[in-house]
Amino acid sequence: MSIRKMIALHPEVMASGHVNDALGLAVHHAMYCAKMCLSCADACAAEKMDMAQCIRLCSDCADVCEATARLGLRRTGFNEQLLIEMLELCARACELCAAECERHDHDHCRLCATMCRECAADCRKAAESITPGRG
Repeated sequence: MSIRKMIALHPEVMASGHVNDALGLAVHHAMYCAKMCLSCADACAAEKMDMAQCIRLCSDCADVCEATARLGLRRTGFNEQLLIEMLELCARACELCAAECERHDHDHCRLCATMCRECAADCRKAAESITPGRG
């Protein structure tokens, strides 16, 4: 089941006929990115070297992604300004996490960095796609 399809089936979305595909994709990637970051943080904890900063940034990014996805799922009522700010924050958190993960020569860090870069790009596109009163 697709989260984008679930968003499209919301009564207010169906009534307006406005499905924000960019937002749906950002929500999808933010949900997935949160899980990837948590997995990377766990893998970093098992590494023999000091990975404290990577664990911290992955954990922070996971929390921001999760919160962003939750706000992006809500279609009842309007709160565009907060949603735009959360999407921009999510993009920044993902970029910081990606930069840290790219410093390490671990496959799990490389995969996490790739996901974070994709999520950041999608969140920026979604933030740009939001228009007042239409989310």
